[in-house]
Amino acid sequence: MKKPIATPSRTKEILETHGMFAKKNYGQNFLVESGIVDKIARHAIVSDHCVVFEIGPGIGALTQYLCEYAKKVVSFEIDERLPSVLADTLQEYDNFELVMQDFLEIDLKAWCDRYRKEGYDVVIAANLPYYITTPILFKIFESNADISAITVMMQKEVADRFSAVVNTKDYNALSIITQYRCDVIPVMKVPKNVFLPKPNVDSAVLQFRFKETDPTIDESIFFPLVKACFRQRRKTILNNYSEYCEDKDLARKELELSGIDVKRRAESVTLEEFIRLYEVHIHESKGSCKD
Repeated sequence: MKKPIATPSRTKEILETHGMFAKKNYGQNFLVESGIVDKIARHAIVSDHCVVFEIGPGIGALTQYLCEYAKKVVSFEIDERLPSVLADTLQEYDNFELVMQDFLEIDLKAWCDRYRKEGYDVVIAANLPYYITTPILFKIFESNADISAITVMMQKEVADRFSAVVNTKDYNALSIITQYRCDVIPVMKVPKNVFLPKPNVDSAVLQFRFKETDPTIDESIFFPLVKACFRQRRKTILNNYSEYCEDKDLARKELELSGIDVKRRAESVTLEEFIRLYEVHIHESKGSCKD
């Protein structure tokens, strides 16, 4: 590596050279601490034969380190100003490919299958714009692509929800749905003062690794059931679940058969208990509830 991009002086130099500025509508904040970028890249690479899909390379701060450690880096970008910038900042790497396409619109499974057939592990890495973190992650979760790991930086408050444990203020439907599909591993906290421009909030890096899930569970029923139980957080699970079932007696019966006290709130209910409720619901309701 000739010179790290993720320093204040180098970042300012690149922005000035190319007449660039951070676009708020793209959620751009450039990392200017090379040690943090290096750590994210090292965590992202899970084997010595990895292809990385990067979402939003920016001016290449993280991309640079990913290129050092991965066999190939494919970065998806929508900012039309950046091809010429990246051609400059990443010119020393022949294992980098830029795809000018919205990641939310690509066929992720097809992209993944292409490299899996060649024997590569496929991982995803990104410094995600705060406003689009959840849509991007759920696109990955729902793609059925054979992704080995997802290592992403996001707003700390959002990261806290993904990794939250039962009986905490951050524990919600997002926590349960994510942890049903993935092991969620906290990597590091990132203070806001290592960005240019400095955002208003701190960030955190999480890694997601897919788990084996029960093929008998229909996620199109299970996930809405979980979301319904959290619809109004201050209500008891009986009140929320009754609205979902449109039948309070049926809701009470299913909760009791699941071993869940009807006076509890959803934030006290574990993933295992929600799975049990789903199983009872499928067995007992026979279509009585909205799916």
